[in-house]
Amino acid sequence: MHTGKDKVSRISLAPVLLAFSLAAGNFLAPAAHALSELHKIPGQAANETPAQGSAQGQSQPQGGATPGVPMADPLVNSQDNQGVDKTPGAQDNSKPAEVIYDISKVPEPVRKMREQIVEAAASGDLERLRPLMGAGADQTQVTVGEPTDDPIGTLKDLSGDPDGDEILAIMLDIISTGFVHVGQGTPDDMYVWPYFAEKDLKSLTPPERVELLRIVTAGDLSDMQEFGGYNFYRLGITPEGKWKFFTAGD
Repeated sequence: MHTGKDKVSRISLAPVLLAFSLAAGNFLAPAAHALSELHKIPGQAANETPAQGSAQGQSQPQGGATPGVPMADPLVNSQDNQGVDKTPGAQDNSKPAEVIYDISKVPEPVRKMREQIVEAAASGDLERLRPLMGAGADQTQVTVGEPTDDPIGTLKDLSGDPDGDEILAIMLDIISTGFVHVGQGTPDDMYVWPYFAEKDLKSLTPPERVELLRIVTAGDLSDMQEFGGYNFYRLGITPEGKWKFFTAGD
């Protein structure tokens, strides 16, 4: 049996408990706010929302970490991978193709074909190129699209002079630059001159810009950068020594 004293005690405690609960709620609110401040990503603006922070890839827990706490490694990797140049034909797509200047590093058939092209172009006689160009399906490509019946005649037409001297000079300039090896292990395995054909022109160093300007004008370079890549003449030789193409375009 409960006494009257017990009843009085229970009644008097109710308002006390209510007051305590209200006070505890007011006390804990700032603490919750402070916890959210701890979860902010370093460098995040004060008014930046979690959704904005997720653009940096930090909104989801990683490896069991507390939600909202950034993981250093993914943040660094995502920044390091920006702007990578994805060069076609490179063995590692995260890196541009290696620029080669030492012709002794290529197979003997490639060296021999390059030497013959240089000798023929330096002679000033377009006809000396004809034996190097093959015939039929194996004929060197000198135009984009359908093959031409007469590659020498086409090159003469492309030249700014009636004898084809200009196109021969361009060919010499092209094949005298650094080059790249692309498409290793594929049917498109090729040594390509100049290396600018496989390079982001916006990332050129000052010496590389000077080297490119030996082939094209400053206006041409500006147009290429706006276009998005090198679109002047390029020359390709297969590892077996077949002269594959000498064309202009992208």
